Amino acid sequence: MPNLHIACDHAGFDLKQTLLKDLSLDLKALGLTVVDHGCTSCESCDYPIYADKACSAVSAEASFGLLICGTGIGMSMVANRHPAIRAALCTTELHARFSRRHNNANVLCLGARMTGTELAKAITLAFFAETFEGGRHQRRIDLFSK
Repeated sequence: MPNLHIACDHAGFDLKQTLLKDLSLDLKALGLTVVDHGCTSCESCDYPIYADKACSAVSAEASFGLLICGTGIGMSMVANRHPAIRAALCTTELHARFSRRHNNANVLCLGARMTGTELAKAITLAFFAETFEGGRHQRRIDLFSK
């Protein structure tokens, strides 16, 4: 069963806790085992520390990640600096589906201050339920994954 490495900063803590609680059975049904890399409270912290922990694990295992901060932008910027990471900041279910289907994204980034809880749940499930189409899309990914 592949791992889903999840991390957040203080702004994303409440959404992370909600997603872990409300989606645990759905994620397990998708074949994912959740590994929580923090943070562990709403106390101010530095998001790059937690993004690096999760992305290092995703890269090492060829697994998946979910990163949450206030806007999702900071986490996505940190994530995409890691080798083999294709992080997508998604604000709709359609973004989530196509980032997996066409770009083989392996890390979902969410903005807790930008995206409501119910939409975040739907985006998360859409992202992890989708599969990569390959074909012409793989050729394009190969061009930026050297």
